[in-house]
Amino acid sequence: MRENKLADLSMDFAVKILQLTDGMKGHYSLTNQLERSATSIGANIREAKYAHSRPDFISKLQIALKECYETEYWLELMEKAALLPPETTSVVLHDCGQIRRILIASINTAKENM
Repeated sequence: MRENKLADLSMDFAVKILQLTDGMKGHYSLTNQLERSATSIGANIREAKYAHSRPDFISKLQIALKECYETEYWLELMEKAALLPPETTSVVLHDCGQIRRILIASINTAKENM
């Protein structure tokens, strides 16, 4: 059931990011990078559900985790560059952090069960 919660959280997060970037003008390359990394989190979590093996499962979750860290970078950059207001960034960074913590716990559990 934990993977379902993670899949749901990552889907909701991707939707928030897409809605956030939809109204942004200019800085196409930054918004594109943010959208790509944010949506990749959920895509890799979904792929992990159908992994061929435990190592493949772990690998997919690790890729999702890397994308999560990248997403945090783009959000922090946009906040520092005053492209996003701090209150908006705070909310989505919190959501990203929640996904990151669950991913780390899931990866650690999967590794322990090998």
